Amino acid sequence: MPEPFPVCHLNGALMPLREARISPLDRAFLFADGVYEVLPVYGGRPFRFEAHCERLARSCAAIRLADPHSPAAWRRLCADLLSANGIDPQLATEPGDAYLYLQLSRGADSIRNHAPLPDLRPTVFAFVAPWPRRAPEVRLRGVSCITTADLRWGRCDIKSVALLANVLARDLAAEAGASEAILLRDGMLTEASASSVHVVIAGEVRTPPPSVQLLPGTTRGALAEILAALGIPHAARPVTESELRSADEIWLGAATRELDAVTVLDGHPVGSGLPGPLWQRVDAEFQSLKRRLGGTPW
Repeated sequence: MPEPFPVCHLNGALMPLREARISPLDRAFLFADGVYEVLPVYGGRPFRFEAHCERLARSCAAIRLADPHSPAAWRRLCADLLSANGIDPQLATEPGDAYLYLQLSRGADSIRNHAPLPDLRPTVFAFVAPWPRRAPEVRLRGVSCITTADLRWGRCDIKSVALLANVLARDLAAEAGASEAILLRDGMLTEASASSVHVVIAGEVRTPPPSVQLLPGTTRGALAEILAALGIPHAARPVTESELRSADEIWLGAATRELDAVTVLDGHPVGSGLPGPLWQRVDAEFQSLKRRLGGTPW
């Protein structure tokens, strides 16, 4: 990932990222007691901002954390942070592609205690970084993945900063020279360490249905709209391990990944071993959507 831009937001103030300081008693540091969001920014315009705000609000409610900002306040925070780093759709800055990271913790206690003290002030932190552009060979050849057991906790629908199991799964993938680890639980596909997973079987795009075992992805929502617009059959239905391994195509979707074609799974080719025809159509439409939205008001 590229190094972040120099200005961050911390608790209501813009400041140099290198000077930002958070208490070691912050509950996100001690207990992973916090939630986060990652938003793509195309041409200076955050992508699917409302959907990200809604998911952040759901995550806050799920951990019984009061969201300190309204959607309008989050919008102002993001706009000010982007502008402070020279990214402004009104100025037509180039390239204007980046990603926003928002993190909200329950705040800093005066002691270390599993049950939080009442009336803590939440810690709000945000930074922006250049867009991690896809290497040309990824578009031409796709990516390699491994499979591993899904050992995450029971509420994967919360976008929590408690990501140790995800980190360990991605580390396994890195050791194998793969781009991502696809997770299996009781013989069924859930998602990947930091991506949603979509399979193509007999011309239909299938994605595991929403549950506490997987995150409701905003890229997944964009993909569903694109598939509907293109008239490509798609469904939210369980996917078995055998269906995953025999799929015609496998895709990964994520905010900073967009949509990648998986062409090797556990050392074996997926389909023809090259990005498939449905992925070609859908990715082309995704890139077109980005160009249309980039630089427009949000």
